[in-house]
Amino acid sequence: MKKYLLDYKPFLLFLAKFFVAYLVLTFAYQSYLSNFDAKKNEVDGFTKIVAIHTVHVLTIIDKNSFTMKNIKEPSINLFFHNKWVARIIEGCNALSVIILFVSFVFAFKGKFFKTILFILAGGLTIYFFNIIRIALLSIAVFYYPKTQDFLHNIFFPLFIYGVVFLLWIFWVNKFSFYAKLSNKK
Repeated sequence: MKKYLLDYKPFLLFLAKFFVAYLVLTFAYQSYLSNFDAKKNEVDGFTKIVAIHTVHVLTIIDKNSFTMKNIKEPSINLFFHNKWVARIIEGCNALSVIILFVSFVFAFKGKFFKTILFILAGGLTIYFFNIIRIALLSIAVFYYPKTQDFLHNIFFPLFIYGVVFLLWIFWVNKFSFYAKLSNKK
């Protein structure tokens, strides 16, 4: 047993770091969310910012794009061409995806400064692509409403997780300590 632990020590350390970071960040995020009362239909501030930025993108295409607080549930209604096309809920803000990204980079760390910069740049990249994702989904739902389930449940999750996966690959191959070790061989 001890031999296996020694043989798999790098992998086990990676898993431990990943899960610790993921649990700490998830706990912090859940603590943040607990400040908002879903029974009173309160929407967290980060989700509101995502809705505002999505409207900024949509108004490039159509000036009649806007948001409105949903009075029946904790969400923001999104309108395109004066027509309701989507609701933005807490799960749409990509913070859980960013937490996953940060946990992986932390577990596969590199030099401290590069790790912090990559986490910030990667988080902003995911945020930006999430805004684009919501805007494109809204436009597609307006023009092709029958594709909503496919786009929302399959295509656009693949889109955002694809961005995260590419960032991870870039991190591991260019900046992590693993990249430095594999380049020396």
